Amino acid sequence: MIGEPARPGAKKYVLFDVDGTLIDAVDNQRLVWRVWAERYGLDPDEVHQVALRTRPMETFAQVVPDRDPQECLAALHELEDEDVRSGVYAAFDGASELLDALPPDAWALVTSNYEHRVRGRFARTGLPVPRIIVDAASVEEGKPSPTPYLLAAKRLGAQPQDCLVIEDAPSGVRSGLRAGMTVWGVNAPAAVDGVHRHFGSLREAVRDILAVTPWSQAATTPSPKQ
Repeated sequence: MIGEPARPGAKKYVLFDVDGTLIDAVDNQRLVWRVWAERYGLDPDEVHQVALRTRPMETFAQVVPDRDPQECLAALHELEDEDVRSGVYAAFDGASELLDALPPDAWALVTSNYEHRVRGRFARTGLPVPRIIVDAASVEEGKPSPTPYLLAAKRLGAQPQDCLVIEDAPSGVRSGLRAGMTVWGVNAPAAVDGVHRHFGSLREAVRDILAVTPWSQAATTPSPKQ
């Protein structure tokens, strides 16, 4: 881990990204885009590389500019929903212990995905679901706009400076920073620009996340697995 929190002291609320932060969905996303690309006669690897950098509508504009984007989106959503039903998912090491240690009203999920898919994946992996989920349908502007994280804070009754954001991707990090929150990065070999602290894995961050939350005094801090 590297870096230090931007604001010392306890954080009353923790806001988590989902894919890449709590749930390992890299292979699932790659497979979905592969099947989608093959339907349109495109190179799957090239399409996936574009999809990693852009939102779906932007991806379609680049790889199939002559096709109806709503048709493309419907096909993608169909594949993603099927993947939630039949795909293999795994929570990152430490996710279950961390979320179980946090009161349901003290944390939220902020995702670029849709709530029904998040709930499906959490059900498949046994993770607890919080009261607040801010998904793609909740906001007009997604990450890297600060809007998703600001909405999550508002729904929790929290001030931005009282929130700790846990993210893995550059767009999510920028979103949290623009919202005026402390942002810690996880599950990446190198720190994303701007994060206040960086951890190579979620497991490495568990103890520190609980240590800066006021309720951690009443919780048993998980120890790293041997």
